[in-house]
Amino acid sequence: MHFKLMSNKDLKAIDALLESYGGAKEIEKQIAARRDYEIRKRIAAEKGFGDMLAKAEEYTMDFAKVADFIEKNAIATTKKGVVTTQVSGFQGAYVTCDCLRRVAENKELLFPREMISVVALTESYVYGGDLLATLAMAENIIGAKFCTANLLTTPLPEDRFARTERVTGEKFDRRDVGDGISQLILKNMGTPFGNLGGVEVGDNNHLVYLDGITRAAITTGANFFLNPSWSTIVAACCYAREIPNIHFKISMLLSTQNLIQFRMLLNIFKEFLRDDGTTPIYEINIGNAASPETFIQCSEELEASGIPGITLAAHLRINPDLGMAGFDWTENAFKVLEAGRNITIKYESDGTGRPYDTMETYFLSDEERTAKAEVIGGVIYHKCVRCDEDAKEIMRRGHEATFARIAY
Repeated sequence: MHFKLMSNKDLKAIDALLESYGGAKEIEKQIAARRDYEIRKRIAAEKGFGDMLAKAEEYTMDFAKVADFIEKNAIATTKKGVVTTQVSGFQGAYVTCDCLRRVAENKELLFPREMISVVALTESYVYGGDLLATLAMAENIIGAKFCTANLLTTPLPEDRFARTERVTGEKFDRRDVGDGISQLILKNMGTPFGNLGGVEVGDNNHLVYLDGITRAAITTGANFFLNPSWSTIVAACCYAREIPNIHFKISMLLSTQNLIQFRMLLNIFKEFLRDDGTTPIYEINIGNAASPETFIQCSEELEASGIPGITLAAHLRINPDLGMAGFDWTENAFKVLEAGRNITIKYESDGTGRPYDTMETYFLSDEERTAKAEVIGGVIYHKCVRCDEDAKEIMRRGHEATFARIAY
């Protein structure tokens, strides 16, 4: 890179934010403590989610196992190219628990390795036990990797913004929405839905993003976050250099549709590598416009970069309001695997266009989401069914597929 991505002023603000939470080591320590299941279980019970976790434990006793499928179908892994399974839309504890109930009733579905949630980090979601209970089910009971979103349009108590301003010395353009709550103002995209999950990051709003993930991390143990914008990726790579238990998924909404954009990302990673040569970035979701040939070359160039630990994902099915109608990347995924390249197969949809199988579902209020838990839980269940069917076909073709720990 010819120009540093972060100025001294930028770095000073990020360092100040880190220190306001006790520094990188203290943040790492608090995250680790909140990931212990017994601690999560106790807190969840205090918040009213104890019975839900008990139900989830009971449901998972009947989950299908990979070994049984392999034995029944005489599966043999004979080819390179490993698939990781991933499903999006686990919208909080009530929705997640409903999906688990349906999976238990299925008895043959292999649960996905990775789960994505796009729920705003509201005060109630972070501090009321909903996020923590979701993480306990996903990470501790299921043994999946769980990705949490942080939408910059999330209304927050005014003192959250004021604190971040005071700590960093920056200012954030926001509006008063009543009852002591403020919200960042969007200039180009006027609604949370129109903002596509946080692509517009004006001025120094990346600091609001970092503050939000830090509060969620030290409160619940969440350690894997969706990252939708170029500036928040740069900021996240810098911020988490010394916090080894924070990781990020780069959203396809960033528009990593081609190799030029992919190389731009690699340059960002290189500038902020950790001392051990790794990056806080765990996954890059390649954009929907990319061909399988582009995906394969991205994989090749990632390998040549020498940066370890990064996975590449592709949507196999998408919500009808996220892109082209009838989008289906399944045959392209087969081509990637046949080239001996690994791929994470992601499902925003099962491809049928069900009610609440839309991006708009990601922007429901906490109350609406809870009220619609069974409907949304059904939508996610059908995504899991589609993922399970495709992954099993991939296994029949001689490739390895990975699922959540519960499946083993």
